[in-house]
Amino acid sequence: MEGGKPSLALVYQAVQALYHDPDPAGKERASLWLGELQRSMFAWEISDQLLQLKQDVESCYFAAQTMKMKIQMSFYELPPETHNALRDSLLTHIQNLKDLSPIIVTQLALAIADLALQMASWKGCVHTLIEKYNNDISSMPFLIEILTVLPEEVHSRSLRIGANRRTEIIEDLAFYSTTMVTLLTSCVEKTGTDEKMLIKVFRCLGSWFNLGVLDSNFMASNQLLMVLFQILQRDETSTNLHEAASDCVCSALYAIENVDTNIPLALQLFQGVLTLETAYHMAVAREDLDKVLNYCRIFTELCETFLETTVRSPGQGMGDLRTLELLLICAGHPQYEVVEISFNFWYRLGEHLYKINDANLHSIFRPYIQRLLHCLARHCQLDPDHEGIPEETDDFGEFRMRVSDLVKDVIFLVGSMECFSQLYSTLKDGNPPWEVTEAVLFIMASIAKSVDPENNPTVAEVLQQVVLLPESVHMAVRYTSIELVGEMSDVVDRNPRFLDPVLNYLMKGLREKPLASAAAKAIHNICSVCRDHMAQHFQGLLDIARSLDSFALSTEAAVGLLKGTALVLARLPLEKIAECLSDLCAVQVMALKKLLSEQSANGKSADPTVWLDRLAVIFRHTNPIVENGQTHPCQKVIQEIWPVLSETLNAHQADNRIVERCCRCLRFAVRCVGKGSASLLQPLVTQMVNVYQVYPHSCFLYLGSILVDEYGMEEGCRQGLLDMLQALCMPTFQLLEQPNSLRNHPDTVDDLFRLATRFVQRSPVTLLSSSIVIHIIQCAIAATSLDHRDANCSVMKFIRDLIHTGVSNDHEEDFEVRKRLIGQAMEQHGQQLISQLVHSCCFCLPPYTLPDVAEVLWEVMLFDRPIFCRWLENALKSLPKETSGGAVTVTHRQLTDFHKQVTSAEECKQVCWAIREFTRLFR
Repeated sequence: MEGGKPSLALVYQAVQALYHDPDPAGKERASLWLGELQRSMFAWEISDQLLQLKQDVESCYFAAQTMKMKIQMSFYELPPETHNALRDSLLTHIQNLKDLSPIIVTQLALAIADLALQMASWKGCVHTLIEKYNNDISSMPFLIEILTVLPEEVHSRSLRIGANRRTEIIEDLAFYSTTMVTLLTSCVEKTGTDEKMLIKVFRCLGSWFNLGVLDSNFMASNQLLMVLFQILQRDETSTNLHEAASDCVCSALYAIENVDTNIPLALQLFQGVLTLETAYHMAVAREDLDKVLNYCRIFTELCETFLETTVRSPGQGMGDLRTLELLLICAGHPQYEVVEISFNFWYRLGEHLYKINDANLHSIFRPYIQRLLHCLARHCQLDPDHEGIPEETDDFGEFRMRVSDLVKDVIFLVGSMECFSQLYSTLKDGNPPWEVTEAVLFIMASIAKSVDPENNPTVAEVLQQVVLLPESVHMAVRYTSIELVGEMSDVVDRNPRFLDPVLNYLMKGLREKPLASAAAKAIHNICSVCRDHMAQHFQGLLDIARSLDSFALSTEAAVGLLKGTALVLARLPLEKIAECLSDLCAVQVMALKKLLSEQSANGKSADPTVWLDRLAVIFRHTNPIVENGQTHPCQKVIQEIWPVLSETLNAHQADNRIVERCCRCLRFAVRCVGKGSASLLQPLVTQMVNVYQVYPHSCFLYLGSILVDEYGMEEGCRQGLLDMLQALCMPTFQLLEQPNSLRNHPDTVDDLFRLATRFVQRSPVTLLSSSIVIHIIQCAIAATSLDHRDANCSVMKFIRDLIHTGVSNDHEEDFEVRKRLIGQAMEQHGQQLISQLVHSCCFCLPPYTLPDVAEVLWEVMLFDRPIFCRWLENALKSLPKETSGGAVTVTHRQLTDFHKQVTSAEECKQVCWAIREFTRLFR
């Protein structure tokens, strides 16, 4: 902080403003100032003083939260000799403030737990805390709070305590776990029915179960387990206590996932949960939804835990199928939120049975799945008084989508065709109310794609009947029937006689506002699957496309219709394509011209993105088969459209969103005609470079990578593309050299290295011989620590591909040149690259990036193993060996083992495994 340590009065004033200033700007100023204080060194002393003074809840909460944050994020600021004093002072504070507010106690408990995890000199912290406070009943609540958060913090992302320390702590907690459980048991005996205390005890027990440090044999015979189930069986248990007990049982079930090694405890939990069926029915009778949901969570967790046992020995011992009966009882509850809890289990059961693929086993579970499907179809019913189409974006709409996904995953057990026929017969033979019909059609639509369309009379009959539905049926039934028709496009493709009636049916829907988007989506599906049959209907599609905005379509549905039209267009005879493409694009081009002329007339710019997106989808999906030597039929059209796109780009050059859509449109235009876009290359590159100097939109870099991909192999284009790269790199480097800019501009990093990678792939010698390559390599090394999925992936791919060009002898004549140039680059930057990569892996990058890093190390090693061994050794020597709390991060043995594993690896995945294990030491 500027100007030294602030006075306590000033801090009080800021905290008061943060909570009580009526002016939002005042609140904001206070928040920024306090944030700066929390980051400063003064925060330690000031929060300690505020907690001592205990003036009010707000200042104590701010101080407790600050203490927790400092210990989590900035523990290294304190010299080791102050650690004991900090611990003693925190314990004094939590004792003095225990009655002020529970949230302050939680923050201080977290601070103490985080300190214990980092402070290697505090041995056996659980034991010392229990010894110190277990005889004082008034200290129990905060002692249990500390014991609850301690196991939760062991895997905290913000504490980088490392695998060695974590293992030491987990062993320590396991060693003292029986002491801790004994404390909780005696606490329950002393306080008896004190509900708040019971909730604390169950939360604490659950936390230790979650960490997996409780002795399961000791727990199997422990009294707490009996208390848990008694509370869950009792009708009068309050909502909060019921939830805490349910959470604890779920944690216990999760902890014994490996049933075979925890048989005594598994048996106790299994039998205990089966006794809760009566209590579930009682909660249903009392319409207590919270409790019903809790029981369903417990039953689901039971099934998840015993899943493998159930599949291995169905109906025997702990494979007892009563567990599935419990879930089906829950599925019968009228509220759909209840059955939804069990979806993940049914999905996993389906996956297990699919892998085993044993007909006898399938026949045992089939009746359960049939009953589940029956319940799901009922849950998907709309309210009888619902008007209009089904909502897809509300909670119930999302539930139906999840049902659809689940049905697709488990239908193989029942058989798609069998299920489809059964569903259809309920409609054919009965005369159900509209909401039942709609739900049945909805489930049929979910499985239609998995039904075999060949010689299938039922499927043909369904399609025939659906397209004959009168317009008088409920709007939701028509809507879902249109979706079903769209899902049956394979049937239409095998039975072209249905094409006309189906299209007529969908056209009716297209003209009605509520049904238009669903009909457009179905037409798009039919175009995608029946491309050849649809060619005769192209004129009709073109008519729709020309008057697209006369239909009430969502943006997505309109674009989908154009996609379908383009897919069919590509199947027309080559000589017709140019004219038809021109017709298809004309509407969008006219609209863009109109916007440009309005802008030049009145200076107001309207948004052209709708038209740009429509052109993009047309270019993207018009991909006719063109033989070598033939002129691409789309070439002429794209040349004609270019001036309008160029003007649109100029007119909106300051607007990143619109420029991005222009570049996307141009990208698909270039991809559409490939080398046929050569005449655009010069003017396009010139415009890109000119605009980029003023407005560095990263999409220009991406578009550049597309041009390099298409033209980089052409001898005559290489120098021009290199000039483009150099012109685009200058403003990019200026942008990325600002402080924090790699983190602030990940899109630019991503697109820059896509462009550089394309150069490596298409014309490596051009890039390696240029003066710009060294700057790109330096930028890449700096960006290896960037924690952004796409950007980091692009950087690693660039480095990997670059080195690979000097490794893979593809018998091209330039291999020796490539090898020499890569050798020069590695000589200059190899050590820096390896050191930065090792540091980034240990301290900056999330685990999912490590396979990419492994590939880079592997390529460097293939390029020159002896020198790589030296570079890696130097990089490892510079790593810190201890944490600021005095714990050993990495031993000499672990360093030498890692070095040996990497340098003696025979394939890349061994390098990856070694890095994964090694970096855990620093997390």
